[in-house]
Amino acid sequence: MAFLDTQPAVLDAHGASDPNAAFRVHDPREVLALMRQLNDTSTPIQVSSPSGAGLDTVLWSVDGHTARISLRAESNDSRLPTLIAGDEATAVAYLDAVKLQFDLEELVLVRSVSSCALQARLPATVLRLQRRQAYRVRTLERAAPQALFRHPALPEMQLSLRVLDLSIGGCSLLLPDDVPPLEVGGVLHGVRMELDPVTRLAATLKLQHVTSIQPQSHGARLGCELQGMTPEAERTLQRYIDQTQKRRRLLSIG
Repeated sequence: MAFLDTQPAVLDAHGASDPNAAFRVHDPREVLALMRQLNDTSTPIQVSSPSGAGLDTVLWSVDGHTARISLRAESNDSRLPTLIAGDEATAVAYLDAVKLQFDLEELVLVRSVSSCALQARLPATVLRLQRRQAYRVRTLERAAPQALFRHPALPEMQLSLRVLDLSIGGCSLLLPDDVPPLEVGGVLHGVRMELDPVTRLAATLKLQHVTSIQPQSHGARLGCELQGMTPEAERTLQRYIDQTQKRRRLLSIG
């Protein structure tokens, strides 16, 4: 399987200047869940060491009690001694369009009569990034997620517009034809996104383009860029996108 965009991101940036701080998963339960998902799906993992040694593998086992993970290895693989000597490496994998990156520390090669595995400590942190060019999920109609804000030209008018689709960087809204138009390039402040009964977040929207969607529906599609989100809101949004995609996949199977 070919890997795309697998150049490791810098995991050791200092202080608040770290551009990926909002996407680091620190909760041990979430980290363990991600490792188990990689294991259950046999997702390809690309391992690389600072010395340049590389290995394409999969997770064989995840042990939450001992906080250890095992990756498949071949005992005669000439790259293994270099990986072990470095005592640490970086792993990169993709779950759908989400890139996971984590450090492998305390590397040990475990051999038995019939198998060989590369063991490491369960990662303390996982960098979780949705690729910018990746999918935008269509929202589920029955959930009817909404964006609530005041019309910028008519502050007394409270709008509640349906969210048509959503990505980590933007969204599309349905503007009914009986609502006064919004100006392209305008910025909508104080937007409250109500994605489901328990998922709400605040954002600023910049209107990038307006497209008529007649005759399928009366109104226009507003293409917006998401701005001004807190790190917590960005994590919440990314989880919602993942869950929406999973639900759509299950519905298509059924």
